[in-house]
Amino acid sequence: MLHSLYSKLAAVMLLLFSAVGVLVVGVVIYSTDMYRQEVSQKLNRGLAENIVKEKILIKNNKIEHGALEDIFHMLMVINPSIELYLLDPEGNILAFSADPGKVKRRKVSLEPITSWLSGDKALPLQGDDPRHLSRRKVFSAARIPQQGHLEGYLYVILGGEDYDTIAQKIKESFILSMSSWMIVGALFFAVATGLLLFSLLTRRLKKLTAGMKAFKRGENLATLDLPRPKPAKRPGDEIDNLGETFREMAARIEEQLEKLQKSDLLRRELVANVSHDLRTPLATLTAYIETMQLKENDLSPEERKTYLKVARKHCERLNSLVVDLFELAKLDARETKLNLEPFSLAELIQDVVQNYELPAREKDITLISNIGQELSFVLGDIGLVERVLENLIINALRHTPRGGTISVILTPTGSFMKVQVLDTGVGIPEEALPHIFNRFYKLKTTSDSPSSFSGLGLAIAKRILDLHGSSIEVDSELNSGTCFTFTLPLHTSL
Repeated sequence: MLHSLYSKLAAVMLLLFSAVGVLVVGVVIYSTDMYRQEVSQKLNRGLAENIVKEKILIKNNKIEHGALEDIFHMLMVINPSIELYLLDPEGNILAFSADPGKVKRRKVSLEPITSWLSGDKALPLQGDDPRHLSRRKVFSAARIPQQGHLEGYLYVILGGEDYDTIAQKIKESFILSMSSWMIVGALFFAVATGLLLFSLLTRRLKKLTAGMKAFKRGENLATLDLPRPKPAKRPGDEIDNLGETFREMAARIEEQLEKLQKSDLLRRELVANVSHDLRTPLATLTAYIETMQLKENDLSPEERKTYLKVARKHCERLNSLVVDLFELAKLDARETKLNLEPFSLAELIQDVVQNYELPAREKDITLISNIGQELSFVLGDIGLVERVLENLIINALRHTPRGGTISVILTPTGSFMKVQVLDTGVGIPEEALPHIFNRFYKLKTTSDSPSSFSGLGLAIAKRILDLHGSSIEVDSELNSGTCFTFTLPLHTSL
């Protein structure tokens, strides 16, 4: 039953108000009764003393029954709720105005009477009720006689048994009944108002809970009916903060899910591309090996040499593809740690260009480096930067026709060194520029050899430069050439 926060708050508030109502009624009744007793005792403060002055009740340790009967009769006529008790010096009851069968005590405590006579205690002051063994009531008392040798006390109970009955009737009176109903009405109004306020306060929380459940079912954040966020200038409460936190969390979850979906799509594409690229050389390699096995005695030495050359070429391609895949996987997983050190970028460019001069001459391509006299050192991982230069030069050799030129240009720009690999090849179509750094993306050109490369070179180069905090840019025009540009920070600037 009490499953929602609203019902729990309502139940707690109902119990609290009920307890407060009972406490208030109890306090009112108690305080009213105590106030009545205090007023009665103050109004009748001198009653016993006046009676003692008026009549001689005890003389020479003998009770004056005639005077006592007159007083009893007079008080019964004037105020029947008053009860008179004549005590000896030890507090024993000698005579009384009540019915004989209703007096339960033979003796009353003198301590309250002594306090009354001395005036030390604040009113109301209660003493023993002779009609009850444990009950106490307000009283008036006087010494007999007022001066001289003590012969006893006049003990006057101001609210006798008849008064108890009248007090009970008063409690059932219209005024008291009306007051009780007013308290009940006030409590009902307070409970109703509290429930309404709780409903208004928890309305946003209910809406937020419904939105969370909808998000759990798979609905998008944009379609959720969530509480509106407070303006930035107005501070929000805990519910506003919770709603804002949920929005940020949901947005982050959706963003991560989108990344996971893209990653899964890329993984599927990777598996498809790897399967395709591995299947071709493996099938060719298997076919040539099977042919050599079947025609082992029919093949001439030249044919065997050709078959082995083709098989070796496909083995090398498989090895290159596997190595590139492992390297790209390590770069994507950020497992590769940079070994940063200062080195001469100009010398590195010269060495790399020198290594690829022979393949360039075989394709009748001019490969040159333009590094000027700049000998400044840069900070980076020399092995990985070398791999970037090699991949860019290999990519340029692949797409530059015979008679073309490839230039590696080094230019200082402020606190960086800019490297450009420029070719006069076939260029890249504008629609292909955003995709050339994707893994396995291949441009279909007349100079391509379908089995000559993995399609991972530019993707690896970009990942390496990302690790260095640098970026790579490409500028290309069809049938005019392509220029790849990246920068590395100077060592002196760090």
